[in-house]
Amino acid sequence: MKKTMESAMLKKALGYKVTESTTEYVVDKNGERKAVREKKQTKFYPPDPSALKSYLDLTGREGEFEGMSDEELEAELKRLLEELR
Repeated sequence: MKKTMESAMLKKALGYKVTESTTEYVVDKNGERKAVREKKQTKFYPPDPSALKSYLDLTGREGEFEGMSDEELEAELKRLLEELR
């Protein structure tokens, strides 16, 4: 479970996209349900400095960044994101 929590926190710390799908249905005169419209939407959740802090706590790396303000953590997050690209 710890790995799952670490993975979730890292995902939130780095930001992520989610595609949501919604389908509208109608019931025809025979009582059958039929899809009439489907809508897909992509949402972007931006990087979260608080999640980064939680991730570092979970992985035991908080000492590396202890004492950093949220602004400094956000700057470090941006630097790490640039490295990943």
